[in-house]
Amino acid sequence: MSTSKKSNKFWLGIAVAVVLPLSFYVIAKVLKKDHIKMPGHYISEKIEGKLLDGQMHYDTIFHRIPDLTFTNQLGEKVSLNTSLSGKILVVDFIFTHCPTTCPTLTENMKLLQRAFRKDPKKETDMSNELHLLSITVDPTRDSVQALRKFADRFGVDHDHWDFLTGDKSTIYNFARHDLGLSAAAGGEGTDDFIHTEKIVLIDADRYIRGYYNGLDSLDISRCAYEISLLSMEKKRQIKN
Repeated sequence: MSTSKKSNKFWLGIAVAVVLPLSFYVIAKVLKKDHIKMPGHYISEKIEGKLLDGQMHYDTIFHRIPDLTFTNQLGEKVSLNTSLSGKILVVDFIFTHCPTTCPTLTENMKLLQRAFRKDPKKETDMSNELHLLSITVDPTRDSVQALRKFADRFGVDHDHWDFLTGDKSTIYNFARHDLGLSAAAGGEGTDDFIHTEKIVLIDADRYIRGYYNGLDSLDISRCAYEISLLSMEKKRQIKN
């Protein structure tokens, strides 16, 4: 890695880890005044109309993530909506023998892990609200052992970040149809391969709330900011 890239990575880490906690305070104050724009919803499924007081009112029904089950780097079964119920999810797709894109994606996901880790010196603690998921797009080669080795290479927190493998058709259907990450229909053969730099933000109710370029430092910062917004949104819903 060049000196300039190392410098950029260093300052991005500082921005996410130091500036972000301050944003919690600012967001909390602004949310009380309802002057902040929350992350939107993605992938509408249908429009439902209801007749109220003689007028039709229409609501957009957005796609919700199904409860799929995968296996993580520790050999444990992880279900998206049962094991991780109530958690905000950040999802990316990797494969362990990827030489360039995937290591950068993982380093940037690690910045999010660092930003929201438990810190006894801070009043805000989102370590149990946020869960990171990295799903292999090459499950044939990426065994549980390979995923564990890859995760340990980046020093991930196994309690809050799962590297997942499973049936290839299930993974690809999830990426294409549930997350909308690829327009290509694909096939059943070994030539079918998804490789995306996108990171997806999913709220605690399993609606898609954001897409980010996992290789772009500004988008990583935007993702961190919008994670904190969803946390505040969740707390406000509980109070109400």
